[in-house]
Amino acid sequence: QTSLLSERVPTPVTDVDSTSSVSLESKNILWEETLLDALLNFSATPKGLFLLHSTGAMNDCVNFMFSSLSKKLQTNEYEEFGNRVLVAQMATTPTGAVALQSSGYIKALVTDLWALLECGKDDLRITQRKSTPVDPIDQSCQKSFLSLINLLTYPAVFELLSKQDIPNKQMYSLREVPTNIIDIIDRLVILNSEAKIHSLFSYEQSHIFGLRLLNVLCCELNTLLLLETQYKVSQVLLTAQEENVTETSEGPGDFIIDGLSVERNHVLVRINLIGGPQERILPLRVLDKSSDPYPWPMFSSLPLPKCYLAEIPRKPEYRQDKDLDKLLSLLKSPKKQTGWKETCRKQFCKVMKARPDTISGTTLAELIEKFVLHLSESRSDCYFSMGNYKAMNADVKNESLSSVQQLGVEMTVRYGKYLNLLKEHAENELCFVLMNCEKFLEQQQRTVVSSLCCLQECYPGYDWFASSVFLIMSGDREKTLTFLQQFSCLLVSAFLWLPRLHLSMHLPVTTVESGIHPVYFCSSHHIEMLLKAELPLVFSAFHMSGFAPSQICLQWITQCFWNYMDWNEICHYIAICVFLGPDYQIYMCISVFRHLQQDILKHTEAQDLQVFLKEEALCGFRVSDYLEYMESLEAIYRPMLLNDMRNIRVQNT
Repeated sequence: QTSLLSERVPTPVTDVDSTSSVSLESKNILWEETLLDALLNFSATPKGLFLLHSTGAMNDCVNFMFSSLSKKLQTNEYEEFGNRVLVAQMATTPTGAVALQSSGYIKALVTDLWALLECGKDDLRITQRKSTPVDPIDQSCQKSFLSLINLLTYPAVFELLSKQDIPNKQMYSLREVPTNIIDIIDRLVILNSEAKIHSLFSYEQSHIFGLRLLNVLCCELNTLLLLETQYKVSQVLLTAQEENVTETSEGPGDFIIDGLSVERNHVLVRINLIGGPQERILPLRVLDKSSDPYPWPMFSSLPLPKCYLAEIPRKPEYRQDKDLDKLLSLLKSPKKQTGWKETCRKQFCKVMKARPDTISGTTLAELIEKFVLHLSESRSDCYFSMGNYKAMNADVKNESLSSVQQLGVEMTVRYGKYLNLLKEHAENELCFVLMNCEKFLEQQQRTVVSSLCCLQECYPGYDWFASSVFLIMSGDREKTLTFLQQFSCLLVSAFLWLPRLHLSMHLPVTTVESGIHPVYFCSSHHIEMLLKAELPLVFSAFHMSGFAPSQICLQWITQCFWNYMDWNEICHYIAICVFLGPDYQIYMCISVFRHLQQDILKHTEAQDLQVFLKEEALCGFRVSDYLEYMESLEAIYRPMLLNDMRNIRVQNT
């Protein structure tokens, strides 16, 4: 472990000036530590962390933080919460995650967890087993569980696990202690061998811990795609379910209902089904005391039982709406008079408030198509250059999508068919769109030399925004690509479409080299600032939970709220940002926190806020219900927010 600079003992010298030289060195060391501590405080906010990276002192600051934490046997609760917030912020960026790894923080976290989970405070693993806990996760392990959740954001997971193989050893010593995240996955999550099972003293408790961790991690869809493509987690869990059956004289019997099979069933449904709160049904993870303790059907092969898919309510027949007709006629009008854009926006808001359900399907597609086309033809509205690119099969016929992209396509198409938006052969059409998007964006990318995994190749994740547009356009690849090309020249594309700015020549080279996206250091930063001003109780709850609002917001925004909102609300989120401006992304997240305020306070008290926010869908949240509130935020904050959003191209000094 790194020692504090002030604890280093200088080499004694016999010179007459030795006392003064020691004193001078001590003062210099003290100054250095004071400066590191001051710099470390920057990382409490997304923009501060981004600026800290630009100083080049990230590793020194993280080493100093870890060393300070290691030496302090006792810290007050408020200071501890603050330290956990710093870690949560750092883990939301690739550079921060790498610094946490190299400092020894992750190794210390993993070894401490293992001691609590497998052998308690003292090394008792050889002499006695731990008592069986009442809760799925023993209270002694809860803090470590939350620390892992804070740490394992997708940017961190990608840096720590990308292209890392699972050890899958033939034998594990009882004293073999995990030291990194891949070991935790190997020893607690993917228990696919007798050697792994027999190496655990508290097999059921430890594996349930691993499954609970997996469940939270897979709520971040990019993490799910990475774990599924690299480690085939679904197949591992299905095999375990298949083996967990009663034996009869006629062969395998019924599934054995126990703590592990119930956990596996929940995870399997979650990771194999996309949908918002009214679109999918997740099985509970508790046993009932009735005659039928677990009414949810278990399975050991795909596809899922249909009972987990909620029935889509039939769309009501809409009578003609004058306000919507007026909006459509405004958009179709060849003559664009002065103030046309503002008139369209006011009319859009009028329809959204009065009859939001009419803004869906082909109507929504037509609205955003026409509006974006007009903006892309207006020089004053174009923030980026569009470039010349013609989509052709020839450009992509020899290319193949990554395994992550292919799995993302399968999930998207399955969801689209469930919503009755896509027909047969949609996979090929979406592959065409994604490959052309990659080619189109490559023309505006720069080459950087970096050790970060996320900067080695194409965008490190799935393109959830392009997939959302594909569904809005009912699987029409030409319309989707045309829209995305026109959309790419608008400022809002930087914040809605995350792959748009991957390695982008439109950003300063120092920003690109940081691997930190403007959605984090700009949108998420202002979400935290507005949260502190508008919802101080919620902001305090996050601090008391040792969690950062920016982390969950980045997760929501990256996957376009998939799995958190129903499809219609996802469409409305995209629509308000397109029509009303990129700052509405910030107001949207503040509105979600306002909607969740009572739940956030309750789960802060229960000490599981991170788990609640990552696992639970946004039940009852409707974009249209909060549009007036968002407009009130716009009236106060728009000048500041848009100014900062427009400055993402400016070099930070």
